[in-house]
Amino acid sequence: MTLPPEPMDPQVRSVQPGGGLVYRLELAWGGVRRFWLRTFRPGYVKRMEALRKGEFNGCPHPVLDPRDVKFFRNQGGYHWDPADDPFRWRDRIPFARWGLAELFVFSALTFGPAAALAVVLSLVAVPGWLTAVGWVVVAGLVVVGGLIVWFFRDPHRVVPTEPGLVVAPADGLVVTIEEVDDPFVGPAVMIGIFLSIFNVHVNRTPVAGRVIGIEYRRGKFLNALLPASARENERMTVRFQEDGPTHRRYVVRQIAGAIARRIVCGVRPGDRQARGERFGMIKFGSRTELVLPRAAGLSVRVKVGDKVQAGATVFAAYADAGATTPEVGHQAP
Repeated sequence: MTLPPEPMDPQVRSVQPGGGLVYRLELAWGGVRRFWLRTFRPGYVKRMEALRKGEFNGCPHPVLDPRDVKFFRNQGGYHWDPADDPFRWRDRIPFARWGLAELFVFSALTFGPAAALAVVLSLVAVPGWLTAVGWVVVAGLVVVGGLIVWFFRDPHRVVPTEPGLVVAPADGLVVTIEEVDDPFVGPAVMIGIFLSIFNVHVNRTPVAGRVIGIEYRRGKFLNALLPASARENERMTVRFQEDGPTHRRYVVRQIAGAIARRIVCGVRPGDRQARGERFGMIKFGSRTELVLPRAAGLSVRVKVGDKVQAGATVFAAYADAGATTPEVGHQAP
């Protein structure tokens, strides 16, 4: 049975409900950009207004072009067709679009001082030991900057197309596989993934289907390797229902960690997602959980300790849509 979309969680007023300093900086920059566009490019503003779709403004600020809805896509309202979006090309760059502001800010705070210090060390005569210390600092800043660039990468993934497959919702290390009873899914298997700072942090949809509901909960920021983090940390729960005659239900939980404290979820109830399609990210180290139904024909394809890739690694496969409960980790009869 297909389920109707749930009402939007009133706590979710943007794709990044936890806020953050860089988030606020980007919104403030948007105000400056809109002032510049109104003052110096009125023709552009008028043209984008003519192309704009939607009946209302779901943002807390005026909407002049697609950049203004970046953080409020899950609120509905104004939007542009892909062919009319002059910034659509940003979706094709190999970095997470939701993290571009952090990428620029933190790169400036690392590569900028490193370059300035390198120039000083090259042009100014300083004692030998101080020069050595200076170059160590330069190297450290470059390494940190490189790690930040590496963290926000968003590589292309080849998503398997065979029917009945469930793909990983996140990159990382499988740390938990256990049987659970979930209020939305019912008898289920929960697979937990730990994401270190070296993993891609973009989340992808495990199956093709509709978003039924999302739920945001504030919480702690414990180390994502600790089992308690799954219960006590800040999280976003996304409930999906699969397309097709089985209409199986799934839950993906985005869980913040000790370093990653900003959850991004760009979907809203009623949205349709393809298998392996991006729907959000967690900024810096974190945990992601997938809850999938125990049903006849289920074969779990991963084990604890496996390294997985979002959208590419097959987590599980269903051979049919029966109702009996198989043994986890084995092919059901």
